[in-house]
Amino acid sequence: MALLRAKPSAPPESLPAAPGDDRASLLANLHSPEPAVRRGAARALTSHPEAAMALCDRLDIETSPSVRAVLFTVLIRQESPAVVARLLVHLRSDDAALRNGTIEALQEMRGTVTPHVRDLLDDPDSDVRIFAVNILGALCDPETPALLVDVLRHEPHVNVCAAAVDALAEVGTPDAIEALEALRTRFGDEPFLTFAIDTTIRRIRGG
Repeated sequence: MALLRAKPSAPPESLPAAPGDDRASLLANLHSPEPAVRRGAARALTSHPEAAMALCDRLDIETSPSVRAVLFTVLIRQESPAVVARLLVHLRSDDAALRNGTIEALQEMRGTVTPHVRDLLDDPDSDVRIFAVNILGALCDPETPALLVDVLRHEPHVNVCAAAVDALAEVGTPDAIEALEALRTRFGDEPFLTFAIDTTIRRIRGG
């Protein structure tokens, strides 16, 4: 399941909040019927870290793509374990745009995300495990290569393993080669995976 890595799109700059707006007014404006007002309120709340949970609450119900983009951008800047925990819920959403926006946002929250994503590698839902692998692959975390190798050794689902192989093509070290070769043996009847493994090993070796 391919996922595009991209930063949340830059929000439109129309109708910024007035300098004198206080936090209570901004929080109220998050529920305005006008998307432009909600965008301006969310943008202005960047300077109010204590409003992070209110922004998460709004994200839970927001339907405007442009407002959603601003909410993600602000939440990335207000990165915290509590924000990460709230965002992770959306990995199970049926709304593909919300789900992919969440993945992109989590990929930007480098230092805070890894412990949470590590737990998702054991999730019963294989799609959630794929999302976890894709997030890990984008993080500049020293734990990432070892966690991905562990996926290769223990993951039963071929598509999750394929996602880990793709991620290791970007962040893998020579320590991953043994696990990649063992995976080729385990899924020898999957030509697409064999090709991906060979490509990843060549990249790791610098070929």
